[in-house]
Amino acid sequence: MLHHISFAVSDLERSAAFYDVVLATLGYQRVWTNASAVGYGLAGGGDKFAIKQRGDTVRAPPAGFHLAFSAPARSAVDQFHEAALRVGGENLGGPGLRANYGADYYATFVRDPDGYVIEAVINHAVGADGSQGTR
Repeated sequence: MLHHISFAVSDLERSAAFYDVVLATLGYQRVWTNASAVGYGLAGGGDKFAIKQRGDTVRAPPAGFHLAFSAPARSAVDQFHEAALRVGGENLGGPGLRANYGADYYATFVRDPDGYVIEAVINHAVGADGSQGTR
């Protein structure tokens, strides 16, 4: 349904440093940069998420809004959480199963430097051999 989304940020350099590290854990990277914005997506593709410099008046949306990034594996969710905390994110719920969302819903939640709530999630079963298939 969604083509892309962008967040207004108060400090582009700070936010780009955060998202460069955090999104890399999920396999995403910068796909374009200009003086006032940075776009992220898969290598060789267009942006699906962008951050745009908007100054000190930036206010994150109120409780109830968050953005969930798709993770390729549970280990990537773990790495996302660790990286986010290391580069200035706030812990809002460590990596783990969220049974209230489904038996295989594995996620973590953090707050970015501008106050946006972001999530990394994978919703796949893990086989006895550690493989992660789809349901």
